[in-house]
Amino acid sequence: MAIAVSGLCLVHCIATTVLLTVISSAGGLLNPAIHEVGLALAIGFGIFALGRGILLHGSMAPAIVGSFGLGIMAGALSLPHGEFEIFWTLVGVSLVALGHELNRRAAL
Repeated sequence: MAIAVSGLCLVHCIATTVLLTVISSAGGLLNPAIHEVGLALAIGFGIFALGRGILLHGSMAPAIVGSFGLGIMAGALSLPHGEFEIFWTLVGVSLVALGHELNRRAAL
């Protein structure tokens, strides 16, 4: 489920980029709070899923990778909306997804 949510974030970022490229005025249509809410949800899911993984299999590596990704996502919110913010958000989301995949593999 956590990988799916990370994937949805990735789709959101790519779709927003395409939308903003095609319709330059679309940025005003999106509520900026969606990013803060999305980050809060990602942190909540991350704490639950990655923390649960530590309890199940004892490996800290997935939680470290996922937490690093969440930190990058949070840092990206401090950047002006544009190329660099999107790039760092995608890097963060990818690391969170990798953390969840490592978590899944460690549980096998």
